[in-house]
Amino acid sequence: MDILLAEALGKPVWAWLIFVGLVIGLLAFDLGVLHRKSHEIGVRESLLLSAFYITIGALFSLWIWRSMGAAPAVDYLTGFVVEKSLAMDNIFVIAMIFGYFGVPRAYQHRVLVYGIIGVLILRGVMIGAGAAVVNEFEWVLMLFAAFLIFTGIKMLRSGDEVYDVSANPVLRILRRRLPLTETLHGERFFVRQPDEATGRLRLFATPLFLALVMVEIADVIFAVDSIPAIFAITTDPYIVYTSNIFAILGLRALFFALSAMMHRFVYLKTALSLVLIFIGAKVFAAELSGVEKIPPMLSLGVTLAILVGGVAYSLWRTRREGGAVITPAPAPEPGA
Repeated sequence: MDILLAEALGKPVWAWLIFVGLVIGLLAFDLGVLHRKSHEIGVRESLLLSAFYITIGALFSLWIWRSMGAAPAVDYLTGFVVEKSLAMDNIFVIAMIFGYFGVPRAYQHRVLVYGIIGVLILRGVMIGAGAAVVNEFEWVLMLFAAFLIFTGIKMLRSGDEVYDVSANPVLRILRRRLPLTETLHGERFFVRQPDEATGRLRLFATPLFLALVMVEIADVIFAVDSIPAIFAITTDPYIVYTSNIFAILGLRALFFALSAMMHRFVYLKTALSLVLIFIGAKVFAAELSGVEKIPPMLSLGVTLAILVGGVAYSLWRTRREGGAVITPAPAPEPGA
């Protein structure tokens, strides 16, 4: 029993076990029961599953409120909202990747599943390292804040710049170094087929594997923005990690609904830019005013107001417009 009461990253082991057990249970239910057999996920199923994950994430804040207090619960909700909103922007990038490689909707589920598993591990490592650095050097928070303001301004100035999958240097290296098939082979990431040069069987990567690698890289880039944002809200590793993971767990479900209507959220990027600028600015404001931090309820209120306003204005502006859906260019030949 003593080990359960021991602290790990500022929280008792039993608190971490409850969270990990809940996440494993959700993944087992989702992947082992709801989606045991691969199929094309429709908008209705996507919305229902998204609502389920959002509800679970919101209910977790009640447990934090009861066990840790009101302020940590509000910090968790603010982090959850910010992370979920930034994830929506990442969804558009993932949709571009799937379009570039010509991945059918029925196969996208498999890529996203492995992507989520990779995210869980990656975020744990990055948040653990970030928490250690912030705990040792508090001034790093000021760097995070400055980076968020810079990123927000950069996003505002970039406008409607489209993500170019083909320009990714990692993709170019993989195309040169890996033996690749020209077409998809169902849900398989690798296949064995005869080598044209030798005639012997050889392991080839499929375009689906390249799509998986690009999705993981997109999350690394995405995490560079989101992790400083959540650390600017709270430095509690437990709140940082739980809000991150609960927001990301529903990303796969949300993808199938939002990717079909991504052209409707034309001002979401602007809203996200303003949120990043606000989160960074409030760190400097707290430092200059001599307070420990801006009241959590104020941060949550402003964040929600900006995001809801951006989404509502987007939907209003595109209510009578078809919206220009971005059609990615077809993938070049593997040897290109």
